[in-house]
Amino acid sequence: MCETDDAYETEVDVPGVKRDDITIEMTDRELVISGDFKERERTGVLRRGTRRSGRFEYRAVLPGELNAESVEAKLSEGVLSVKVP
Repeated sequence: MCETDDAYETEVDVPGVKRDDITIEMTDRELVISGDFKERERTGVLRRGTRRSGRFEYRAVLPGELNAESVEAKLSEGVLSVKVP
C-alpha cells in the first residue's frame, strides 16, 4: 500500500481469479478485499500441485478522511489495483 497526495493505493496479486470472484468493501476506515482462488477441474491423478486454492482476505485500516463512494478498482494481468481517495 502506498499513500499519494490524494489517495491510498493498494495492489494485490490475484493470478487466475475472475473479477466476479473478488469482493471489495469499505467500512468506516477499513478496506477489505476478499475472494476465492478456485481449483481447476482436472482429469487424471494430480502428482504435484503448486497453485494456491481457497479463500483469501486482505484487510487494512486507513488513516484520515476517506471518500468510500469514490473507490476505484482495476484488475489487469492478475493484479488488482484499488485506489481510495
